Formats: sequence, C-alpha cells, structure tokens
Amino acid sequence: METWIIALNLYLIVINIAGFILMGRDKEKARRGEYRISERTLWQVAILGGSVGSYFGMRIHRHKTKHVAFRLGFPLLVILHGGLYIWFVL
Repeated sequence: METWIIALNLYLIVINIAGFILMGRDKEKARRGEYRISERTLWQVAILGGSVGSYFGMRIHRHKTKHVAFRLGFPLLVILHGGLYIWFVL
C-alpha cells in the first residue's frame, strides 16, 4: 500500500474520532450549562474529513438532532467524503 494512502487513512481515523468526541463533549457541556463548542468548530471538523465520526456522535449522543442543517448536512458530507475516498483511493 502506498504511503500517502496510509497517511490518509490515519488522518481520517484521527479526525473522525475527534468529531465523535467533540459531539459528545458539546452535549455534556450543554447539559451542565457550560461554555459550548461552537457549531462552526463542529462543522469544520466534519468538513475536514470527520463527517462519519461527527454523524455517529450526533446520533449516539443525541446531539444537534433537531437542527436541520446537522441532520441533513452530516449525512450529505458522509456521502460526499465516501465518494471522494473511493475516487481517489480505489
């Protein structure tokens, strides 16, 4: 396997774990009434490749599920990122 594919896969693993964790942390902060992670940051992580982790974080932590932009946007990003991955790697 080529080095850039390994690097890409490692990047995607890390960014998706980060997306999942950020969604969970923001949910906890919301429950406690603490300073929140901005929606802009959540979107940036998802757009930069963490869409799968962010989507699963949204569903598992039941966070931002009432926001239409998140409910529709994250799955669309998953499809887009999946297509780009297949196009570039396979």
